[in-house]
Amino acid sequence: MALRMPQGMRLVNWLLGGWSIVVLLFLYLPIVVLIVYSFNASPRGIGFPGVTLEWYRALIQEDELELLVPLRNSLIIAVIVTFVSSLMGTIGAWLLYQYRYRFERSLSTLILTPMIVPEVIMGISFLLLFSNLGVDNGWVRTIIAHITFCFPFVLVAVQARLSGLDPSLMEAAMDLGARPHVAFIKVIVPYLLPAIVSGALMSFTLSMDEVVVTWFTYDDSSQTLPVKLFGIASRRGYRPELNVVSTLLILFTVVMVILTHWIGRATATKPQN
Repeated sequence: MALRMPQGMRLVNWLLGGWSIVVLLFLYLPIVVLIVYSFNASPRGIGFPGVTLEWYRALIQEDELELLVPLRNSLIIAVIVTFVSSLMGTIGAWLLYQYRYRFERSLSTLILTPMIVPEVIMGISFLLLFSNLGVDNGWVRTIIAHITFCFPFVLVAVQARLSGLDPSLMEAAMDLGARPHVAFIKVIVPYLLPAIVSGALMSFTLSMDEVVVTWFTYDDSSQTLPVKLFGIASRRGYRPELNVVSTLLILFTVVMVILTHWIGRATATKPQN
């Protein structure tokens, strides 16, 4: 005989479900409105007289907002940051897994701190640091800042993968004559590859979307696309092309997050050889 849910618990479930819907609407309704208004025929975004692709064509055919150079800068920075973050995160996770340190917990906490520190505080800290060190190159400052908060995501993903590693894999490779670095590259890295790719995709997405930290580190030659868009919106006000660019960035981010989630699930369910 099936047990009936008490009336009080039913009310609690309804309240929790309603609150969840309110939170989701609060978070995602502005994004939905932004995407819808990228097809709005009104040049001032007032009302909705009709649907048009004019703003998409204008963005592709004309570069009135001068977005191509910032887009190129964002891609260059994101690629460099992704490569270095993947390398540092993988090596760091392996060292923390393979060796034991006196202050291992403190070191792990220090490494993961950039993931939880508010971006404004991190940006101001980098600004003060680079000013005192005399680092004036915006490319160097921005890349270092992005690596600092991106590589922990790779490290965490690789550590999760390492938790299921069979220690005998490394030992078997070395027993067959492989040197430690050869065994690591040919045995451990292929095993960790799904986690590395997942962390790399997350790093690329974070670097492409970052505004606050970049605002404190960039210069005119290294201005990124998000910073450029923020500057246009603050100086010129509403532009329908901004809705288009924002929509494309949102779609790009969604695709990257889906890829990261899919690779993460593949990592968790893939049987160990």
